[in-house]
Amino acid sequence: FEIIIEIGIIYTTGNIQSAFSGLFILTIISSALVNNLVGTLGVASLISFAYAFIIWFGLAITGTPGSATRALETIFSTQDAAFYNIFLHILTFYLVAFISGYLVERLKHKDAQLASTSRALKQAQLDTNDILHHLNSGLMTIDRSGNIIFFNRAAEEILGYEEKDISGRNFEAVFGSRMPQLVDNLREVLHSRRHYPRNEIEIAGKEGLTVPLGISTSLLLDEKDEIRGVIAIFQDLTETKILEDKIRAADKMAAVGELSAAIAHEIRNPLAAISGSVEVLKAELNLTGQNRRLLDLILKESSRLNNILSDFLLYARSNRPLFEKVELCRLTSDVFEVIRHHPSFKKHINLRLSVRESYIYIFGDEDKIKQILINLIVNACEAIGDRNGEIVVRIDHVEENTVRMDVADNGPGIDKAHLARIFDPFFSTKQEGTGLGLAIVQRLAENLKIDLMVKTASGAGTTFALFFSRMPSRLQDAASSVSDSSPIETQRSL
Repeated sequence: FEIIIEIGIIYTTGNIQSAFSGLFILTIISSALVNNLVGTLGVASLISFAYAFIIWFGLAITGTPGSATRALETIFSTQDAAFYNIFLHILTFYLVAFISGYLVERLKHKDAQLASTSRALKQAQLDTNDILHHLNSGLMTIDRSGNIIFFNRAAEEILGYEEKDISGRNFEAVFGSRMPQLVDNLREVLHSRRHYPRNEIEIAGKEGLTVPLGISTSLLLDEKDEIRGVIAIFQDLTETKILEDKIRAADKMAAVGELSAAIAHEIRNPLAAISGSVEVLKAELNLTGQNRRLLDLILKESSRLNNILSDFLLYARSNRPLFEKVELCRLTSDVFEVIRHHPSFKKHINLRLSVRESYIYIFGDEDKIKQILINLIVNACEAIGDRNGEIVVRIDHVEENTVRMDVADNGPGIDKAHLARIFDPFFSTKQEGTGLGLAIVQRLAENLKIDLMVKTASGAGTTFALFFSRMPSRLQDAASSVSDSSPIETQRSL
């Protein structure tokens, strides 16, 4: 459509002498914007043919016979100015088409590269922001004026502020009231141009509690070594401090345990001599009345003190466990035999073992596991007391490599007020208790890497759950291969 209009303009304004032939160049350039190089050259060819045609038509329209042939000869005659006029125009058309098409293609290629680079940059920025936002450590950056630029999610959780509320604000105005040490640290780095790779400060948490922070601060510099801002990386050290306190307490307890064991041994020797001497006096002297009651009291209290020393030595002793293959069903049956002869066991208490397999092997120390079971069952017997009751030991697989053992009784349960202290040494609600039974259970479970759980309810009994690492055996695998898909529960009562 443009070419038709331009042909009409050139024809009416002097044809070969027209000054408007440059309009074709605008058409070539505009076509280059929507076509590739080949398409632009095609448009230039069409314009060249149209220009040559309109020149020929202008020369041939005189109406005389043979004028069309003479016009054609004039166009192709190198002696005529029309030939050079048409040749220069066509040459210009193709040159403009080639240059504009080439430049537009280069521009499109650069646009594509720029768009690809922009997408990659945007993706990199998103990835970087995503990584920084999901760091476990708090990350904060401020510019040279002290305004907060970046604040990730961990920083929000640790410091108790949201990024949308403090972004762009001055750090002194935001943190000045609650966190003066943090403000001093950032201000010193910003003004002194010094890096602080590691420092510990304290801040006030959201609930007013003191929170220890480990913070590293460094400067952000530009290519001219000018300060752009400060970056601060920090972590909440509360759990670390608690762990350090536990380690120090464990070391202190180990030292105290060794000293206490030595003292207990020294006490036990004269205690044995006193008890033996009183036994001899009781046998040889025919005492009656108050004197005999005093001798019986000495023997009774000596025996009780000896039991306390035995339990205390068991708690304080930190022997390394000897791990081996242990068969739980047999071990539990042996423990039941021991419990039947224990003073806390009463005939109205029923002991029952509930298992789904005849043999269950675990990995542990047999003597220490036996001591754990004895203490738990004795504790259950003492809780049942003079009432009719039942103690059930259930053994079952929780997962492929884990065995769970429950020691459950139908006693009165543990009071909620006492539940948090049942594993504390020397804590007991029984008149004759030493307060070391469950403390020994927890100590042995920790040494054996056994998970220990307790579930209780007032009036509904108590269940202690132990989780062992299972050790597969050929016998156990053979038994599993021939067993029915719905295993039969076997129960042993003593």
